[in-house]
Amino acid sequence: MPPAINAPRCNPGAAPALAALAAALSISVATADTPAARTMAEVLAASVPADWRVPDPADTLYLELDAGRVVIELAPAFAPEHVTNIRRLVRQGYYDGLAIVRAQDNFVVQWGDPDGKRPLGAARATLPAEFTVPITPGLPFVRLPDVDGYAPEVGFSGGFPAARDPKAGQAWLAHCYAMVGAGRGNEPESGNGTELYVVIGHAPRQLDRNIALVGRVLLGMERLSVLPRGSGPLGFYEQASQHVPIRRVRVAADVPEAERTKLEVLRTDTATFAALVEARRNRRDDWYKVPAGYIDVCNVPIPARAP
Repeated sequence: MPPAINAPRCNPGAAPALAALAAALSISVATADTPAARTMAEVLAASVPADWRVPDPADTLYLELDAGRVVIELAPAFAPEHVTNIRRLVRQGYYDGLAIVRAQDNFVVQWGDPDGKRPLGAARATLPAEFTVPITPGLPFVRLPDVDGYAPEVGFSGGFPAARDPKAGQAWLAHCYAMVGAGRGNEPESGNGTELYVVIGHAPRQLDRNIALVGRVLLGMERLSVLPRGSGPLGFYEQASQHVPIRRVRVAADVPEAERTKLEVLRTDTATFAALVEARRNRRDDWYKVPAGYIDVCNVPIPARAP
């Protein structure tokens, strides 16, 4: 399935929308021709401890490969039953000794049971689709100022790229680079978390609202994006010898403190993040000569760092 191209479009309403975002976060945002506007590096250098958060260990997975650790943050606000099932699978050791079985160029890498015979134990075989969730007062959302080709509104919710349709009262996660989803068959309820994939290419936003996204890779994408591409249909490896072994998957909360990866992630509900968005919409690095005046939700980085 080739990823759809979401081409930037002219948006005369971007400036007022950005101003509204700034007002909501109690900040002032520079315009494209304001010399005082900062680069992303300058924005991050000026950040304060309150701009950063430590991911909840109960919602963090460690995917251990021969190449090293991949850190994944789960998204229970958007896929609560999938997250519960995945935690159960992890704690049963379901993924231990399985493999990455697919690496499709400019699309995804995927892991699971290549033989389809591993017992589920206490985990559920089918789950509700969880492609969208209702918009509620408790679901955070920081809207981006620019138009989007796939949703009436896009932005960030609790550290995840998200979209929503206020008229329909629905919100959902967006298929951006590093997002993690639960593979399924044709039946909407067939995705139970036993097969997981990570987006490694151009954002396949056509998958939004068609599959449950369950989280995002915070650290270690370089260990997934460089894997040899599969030569079979859809990038599946044709020989078992090509499979990339998974040593173990653990919930961070179950790992001794000394063995955990120390990590902080930039919050997406702060004035610093709003300034970062503007820094990326209108790049002022010395190399850039023409600021774009536009940002796609999947082109906004969410920095992570060691504290």
